[in-house]
Amino acid sequence: MSETTGAHRTHAITLTVNGVLREVTVPARRLLSDCLRHDLGLTGTHVGCEHGVCGACTVLLDGEPVRSCLTFAVTVDGHEITTVEGLAEEGALSPVQRAFSECHGLQCGFCTPGFLCTVTAFLRDNRTPTEEEVLEAVSGNLCRCTGYQNIIKAVHRAAEIQAEESG
Repeated sequence: MSETTGAHRTHAITLTVNGVLREVTVPARRLLSDCLRHDLGLTGTHVGCEHGVCGACTVLLDGEPVRSCLTFAVTVDGHEITTVEGLAEEGALSPVQRAFSECHGLQCGFCTPGFLCTVTAFLRDNRTPTEEEVLEAVSGNLCRCTGYQNIIKAVHRAAEIQAEESG
């Protein structure tokens, strides 16, 4: 449903965010990152460069990582979004979140939500990644604090945790 408000057109969209059906009315040019943060109050998705370069705004769209700062909210109408707030499983940290904590894969934490979403999707598709595959997987996310060594360790540790939990 669309309606015109003054000179600006708005659209009612419905999306499932972290397992919850949400309805929101947004301007046609509202970015998904802004919709999540400002319209839905999910401030875990961070906005860094606003050009899709840094990866801080990465969320999962139907399970696949996307840059929410480059995605118009109206284009995700009817789709499923997972933000960093939705990664925990039944109130417990996900294996990826636990591994980042155990391995000190974060410092200031600004880039962490994007890394967590990226790595979650990566390990879903690649349960036993090589060093090169891990490096490639996280190469689209920038971190200015850690030097990446502990992030790489965290990805490998998350794969171990997932293997342990799946038996």
